[in-house]
Amino acid sequence: MAQRMLHTAQILWPAFLIAGVIEMVVFSWIDPSLLHTGSWQPDRQTVYSLAFLIFWALVAVASGLSHWMMASGPDQADHSRVRRHAARRHHLHHQA
Repeated sequence: MAQRMLHTAQILWPAFLIAGVIEMVVFSWIDPSLLHTGSWQPDRQTVYSLAFLIFWALVAVASGLSHWMMASGPDQADHSRVRRHAARRHHLHHQA
């Protein structure tokens, strides 16, 4: 379980930082008071909060997918095979 928590932190913390950077860049160009959906015109704080959560979620999903692909890719199987081969060679070398 500790490994899972570490992986979660490795995904969410950088995503949090990048979401903050994206928010600063986006809202340096866009005035949040001009954004509205139909008759709903949220205040600045709501727009900042919603945008940050959306950015954080998007970056976290992208990071999570990258992490998942790295963990389940062909390299993972190759590393296991290399470790087994090295252990077998080590064992045979010490038997002789």
